[in-house]
Amino acid sequence: MNETNKSISSSPKYFDRELSWLAFNNRVLDQAFSDSYPILERIRFLSFVCSNLDQFYEIRVAGLQQKVDGGSTKCGFDGIPPTILLDKIRDKAAQMAVDKQACWKDVLRPTLKKNKILFKKIEELSKDEFLWVRSYFRREVFPILTPLAVDPTHPFPLILNKSLNIIVSLKNRRKKKADNLMAIIPVPRILPRLLKLKAKSSKEDSFLFLSDMVRHFADDLFPGHIASDAWAFRITRNSHLYVDEEEVENLLQSIEEELHNLKKGSAVRLEIDDGVEDEILKYLLGAINLTEKDVIRVNGPINLYRLMSLPDQVDRPDLKFPPFEAFLPKEFEDKTKIFETLKKKDILLHHPYDSFMPVVDLLKLSATDPDVFAIKLTIYRTNGNSPIVKALMDAARNGKQVTALVELKARFDEEANVQWAHKMEEVGVHVVYGLPGLKTHSKCCLVVRREGAKLKSYAHLGTGNYNPSTAKTYTDYSLFTSKLSYTSDLGNLFNTLTGYSRTPRFKKLLVAPYILHSRTIGLIEQEILASKEGKLAKIIIKVNSLIDQPTIDALYKASQSGVKVELIVRGICGLIPGVKGLSDNIKVRSILGRFLEHSRVFYFHNAAEGHKLYIGSADWMPRNFLRRVEAVFPIEEPGHINSILKDLDYIISDNESASLLKKDGSYSKVKPSSRTKIKISSQSSLIEYSKSRMNELKTVKSAASSRKTDN
Repeated sequence: MNETNKSISSSPKYFDRELSWLAFNNRVLDQAFSDSYPILERIRFLSFVCSNLDQFYEIRVAGLQQKVDGGSTKCGFDGIPPTILLDKIRDKAAQMAVDKQACWKDVLRPTLKKNKILFKKIEELSKDEFLWVRSYFRREVFPILTPLAVDPTHPFPLILNKSLNIIVSLKNRRKKKADNLMAIIPVPRILPRLLKLKAKSSKEDSFLFLSDMVRHFADDLFPGHIASDAWAFRITRNSHLYVDEEEVENLLQSIEEELHNLKKGSAVRLEIDDGVEDEILKYLLGAINLTEKDVIRVNGPINLYRLMSLPDQVDRPDLKFPPFEAFLPKEFEDKTKIFETLKKKDILLHHPYDSFMPVVDLLKLSATDPDVFAIKLTIYRTNGNSPIVKALMDAARNGKQVTALVELKARFDEEANVQWAHKMEEVGVHVVYGLPGLKTHSKCCLVVRREGAKLKSYAHLGTGNYNPSTAKTYTDYSLFTSKLSYTSDLGNLFNTLTGYSRTPRFKKLLVAPYILHSRTIGLIEQEILASKEGKLAKIIIKVNSLIDQPTIDALYKASQSGVKVELIVRGICGLIPGVKGLSDNIKVRSILGRFLEHSRVFYFHNAAEGHKLYIGSADWMPRNFLRRVEAVFPIEEPGHINSILKDLDYIISDNESASLLKKDGSYSKVKPSSRTKIKISSQSSLIEYSKSRMNELKTVKSAASSRKTDN
């Protein structure tokens, strides 16, 4: 064995999933620190960090903790034992908690103050502001609060997952020598966590955290006692859904029951005000069965995610990203002629640069068109007042055959999807929940229409959810087509999901868990063969996560065979790039910017025509390949292929929002070359391209209007 091979065999070959995710969340936090973004947008980035970390504890840390508590010593493919991994995660997460508070106190809050947006503590309020706050507390808050004594006759109460609570140490006003008492004040979620001060003297935008207010006025809730001290705290609980789909008779009912249980899952983290008395902390840890290792001491607001509401409470467009209007292709301007348009050609859209409204318009038109007989659609995540779901319900009311594949187990959207399922069933939509043991994650819609003596189908396939709200901030692709090769496969997919099919066959789509994994490995091996034959071999992959070991091994093999591999991985990445003899030809970059990079794109330079470029719903993770129904589909039109490759070129050229993954697991920001010093932001470039198309279309319309006037 030569020295290079010895080095490869002795070095780690994979990054750990959880540590890689924490590195991703740190990069999100870097955006909050960065003064290249408007201040109110940096507030959003900080809020995302907090929300992401909550979910990480609820699912990933909770699962790892169960493994450790159960005595499991089985390592993941990265080779790190569970106990060691849990300690590493705790250390890094605790440091992240310190860093995000430092970001708030030392960077964001002072910058907000410079822009006349103030966050005040009770002692910093003017007399007029204090009187207004006291009045607000007594009028709007006090009547809703329910103080809970904690003593031998009042056991420790059920504390809901991620709820705000105040634990209070009380002294008897009359009996000075009496032992201190303890009580808990749960703060209902209905109360706004961020209070905008509306006193007459408040000339600037001034805010107060609700937790500070409740702490200060805690005395009011305990007549005859003095609150000697009070500390805000928050418990994060295990949020895994435990449903055996093979055994349950009614999946919807079982999910509803399990959602109720989530609120009282086992505790995995305690966040509490720094400076809490040791006796109080010891009592809390005993009550929720945690140790000191599970405590995050917070020197500042207990839950910075609550800052997410700030940009909407402040009318300061100068402190936000400048708005831009998404481009609407002329083919979709007449909403009544969508079917006529799609009979002539396929259309590809890139959101949010291109408008998402054509997707909504397709469903609205289908709901009212008398020639439409059936609509089938998958729902993984959608927004609260969904025009998509409304269109499906309208279609059902109009007598059409409507089938909605609702994924009840879409993590953290389970409750919303249960509610949508009930509403749709009430008006006659056939709601089905897919295949046992598999999440339906594919993003597809099929519309069947009577045209003369025949039935014709129209399809929408995408990389993102049917959610008009996130379509404004997530980058995703949409393909509209009426080609039989696509629609027949899609019909087959829906029949598989709603009926029975042991081994469905697909001509065009790569569908998980059936053929996607094997075909992906096959396409990589095809590039390897091309490289060995002396051809230029290249792979470009854009995903949110890359953590599937067989796929990573195939990419290592490709690198060793001389294939140039460009990976654009927003979040988790288990592949180690730049290792001599293993991954010299692989680069891994991550883009974090104004929009969340969400599209999945797969390009194989030497694949046969019609198989070179795929897009779809699947990340490269075991769950996507083996435990989800995913649809990945080819892009065949040369113009569409060139458009997506141009988008990828923007990303690979990005030196403003991009970071490169290094072989030690850290990331380094890509910087403009010292020669040109030209800054390139892929997202800004695509916004400008969208604007240019918009202006070009307006110019054409204006010219056409002038010709009509002249005539």
